[in-house]
Amino acid sequence: MPHGMHARLPRNFVLEERLERYARAIELAPRDWRGRWAAACAPLGAAPYREVRLDLGCGKGAFAVESARREPDVLFVAMDSEPICVAYAAQRVCESGLPNVIVVPGTGMRVREFFSPGELSCIYLNFPTPFPRKREAHKRMASMERLMDFREVLAPGAEVRLRTDSQPLFDFMLTQVPIAGYDLVWQSRDARADFPDAPSSEYEERLGAQGARVFALAATPGPGPAPEHPVQTAELSLAAYLPQDLETLEGLGYAPHGMQATVTNLRNRALREAARDRSRI
Repeated sequence: MPHGMHARLPRNFVLEERLERYARAIELAPRDWRGRWAAACAPLGAAPYREVRLDLGCGKGAFAVESARREPDVLFVAMDSEPICVAYAAQRVCESGLPNVIVVPGTGMRVREFFSPGELSCIYLNFPTPFPRKREAHKRMASMERLMDFREVLAPGAEVRLRTDSQPLFDFMLTQVPIAGYDLVWQSRDARADFPDAPSSEYEERLGAQGARVFALAATPGPGPAPEHPVQTAELSLAAYLPQDLETLEGLGYAPHGMQATVTNLRNRALREAARDRSRI
């Protein structure tokens, strides 16, 4: 769940009690399963799962659970760093009764600790925190640095799939894909229209009700070795990826999360410049 978008807690919610109640869906020692997820998480006597996929930043777990329901022979690892999200996701998994979803507390910075080379067939980045400021860019999951980390755990032909309401983050990610030696498989600037049947989350539904458009892409590591010394050549501030003209800014009925103030400032600056231009005529 993106930074600053916290889950609403019901009355009498006790985090520790929730985590204990749904502990059977939570894996607290993910490093112990590195390289063994597909077989170790399969039901007793069943064949190993066909694939292992990671839902990184799973929020309340709706996307992972619905995806697992649709593909029962695939194991979905739902990971989130927020304990509240872990509790909610574990509750959803337990109530679904699905055996092919496991919840893991953790961040994308630790994927190489938790998974072995070639173990993952897909990493989903659903609405990651954009961290729009340049000084926080190193925290982004949608970045060249993280793509380089992901290369080490992705199987041949595996994909990283991004969904976001942030047009600036999406356009930034498009610059990161080639730097990290990935090939762009597809992109969409209106994923809800282009892929209406794709699983979604409560968070995505809420954003859609607010008028957000969903941007999405899929990228796969290109053939050959990974770049040895990739150099970041893109502008790191996401403000640089916002439309600069007043007309387009005014058409932004929905400001990307975390960038509302930036959009307002750009609009005001454009209005001031337009007023100055008119006064000179």
